[in-house]
Amino acid sequence: MKFKIESVNISKKKGVQKHAVETIELVENLGVKGDAHSGKWHRQVSFLAGEAVDAMKKKVENIELFPGAFGENIVTRGINWTRVEVGGKIIINEAELEVTQLGKVCHDRCAIYYAAGDCIMPTQGIFARVLKGGTIRAEDSGYYRFG
Repeated sequence: MKFKIESVNISKKKGVQKHAVETIELVENLGVKGDAHSGKWHRQVSFLAGEAVDAMKKKVENIELFPGAFGENIVTRGINWTRVEVGGKIIINEAELEVTQLGKVCHDRCAIYYAAGDCIMPTQGIFARVLKGGTIRAEDSGYYRFG
């Protein structure tokens, strides 16, 4: 399944919204260079479909949802992340990632939850670990293949 990168986002602290940057560098077995969630664990990079963000915008009026608002590293277009599976591979340029988790449990409510009354990352987001590093920017294309 092919998709397009809409934005790439980072944050220096956990539990806050990320901000869009021009490029991100994925580092093998670590994640996004300079991002608070990088490390030797299974949730190194987070993905969210732009279509899911659009649906949330329609659901909740008077809230600005910018890239990274849900804490996602990569916003995409053209793929429904709820239809992938753990173990599937994501290829973007020279980078290769493996899907490690579908959704997540939010133990603490984030800023978006309090502003909108809901958060889509637990049901619409996915997480991956970096198998092979590379540089990614908005407008790049990628593809997903089942494990």
